[in-house]
Amino acid sequence: MPGPFNLPNSFLTTFLKSQFADLPYPTHSFASQTIVVTGANTGLGLEAARHFVRLGAAKVILGCRSLDKGFDAKKDIKHSYQVSECIIEVWEVDLESYASVKAFCLKVGELERVDVVLENAGVATPKFELCEGMEKTITVNVVSTFLMALLVLPKLRESAVKYGTVPRLTIVASDAHEQANFKDQSAPNIFEALKSDKHQPDRYNISKLLEILTVRGLAPAMTASGKPKVVLNTLTPGFCHSELMRHATLPLKVMGGIGKKLIGRTSEVGSRTLVAAACAGDETHGTYMMDCQVGEVSAWVRSDKGKETQDRVYNELLGVLEGIEPGITKNI
Repeated sequence: MPGPFNLPNSFLTTFLKSQFADLPYPTHSFASQTIVVTGANTGLGLEAARHFVRLGAAKVILGCRSLDKGFDAKKDIKHSYQVSECIIEVWEVDLESYASVKAFCLKVGELERVDVVLENAGVATPKFELCEGMEKTITVNVVSTFLMALLVLPKLRESAVKYGTVPRLTIVASDAHEQANFKDQSAPNIFEALKSDKHQPDRYNISKLLEILTVRGLAPAMTASGKPKVVLNTLTPGFCHSELMRHATLPLKVMGGIGKKLIGRTSEVGSRTLVAAACAGDETHGTYMMDCQVGEVSAWVRSDKGKETQDRVYNELLGVLEGIEPGITKNI
């Protein structure tokens, strides 16, 4: 749970109950499917990719910032399951670069079919740093994440028609969205305000909140388009052993380390939530999943103020994305 501890009422009770929930071991078949996983060289992404291979996927694309780490991940998965060399591919993608995201999505578009795009890559950094003209956490976790989402949508829909399937587009969010102070919510332009070095400790929480708000805006727009169905959902994996907090500073790093030892889910257990979302039904379209089932977003998100802010965030982000890739919103 990167960031300051801004705990809403009942959060702690719900959080602890969730941490000790018995999550089902994935058994859904992904036979003949092509799965794309970003942030797949370690932690939750790696374990989710391992499950997809175990469950019979025809091809699993590991989207990684470092090709060397990606090939290590491929070797690790192959060590677990003796599968054909061609089942697992390692592709480079760096969400700090819009050009890299675009190049990655062009390759995705050249695949024979795509059944699942699982966007797991993300960062949490206490240090303010501009990246593509935006604060790095917002660039990676929000702008690049939805740049990728809209760029892969045409391929997912093409596959839906060609193979008679309902593809999934899954965004890994976090229950940290409930902890966001989000002091910039009333700024004249939210994304412009987020370019400043203010409120940096809250950035990760804000980024996860923005992901959820955007999914809640995008899903109904996708449905209203009348185009072939793609299930878009988001989820929290819970508090897990991962490298997400590798940049954390004291005392959060120490507290996080202790917390992981006491109540943290293993990366494998946490990855079950990702796999569950990647094969979830139509009822999850536009929803937030928790413990492998539809959950409830924060009370603020469900409030009138939350809905008003959601509309602003969604429309502003579409404007940002149009500036990066003109015409991209036609993909919705």
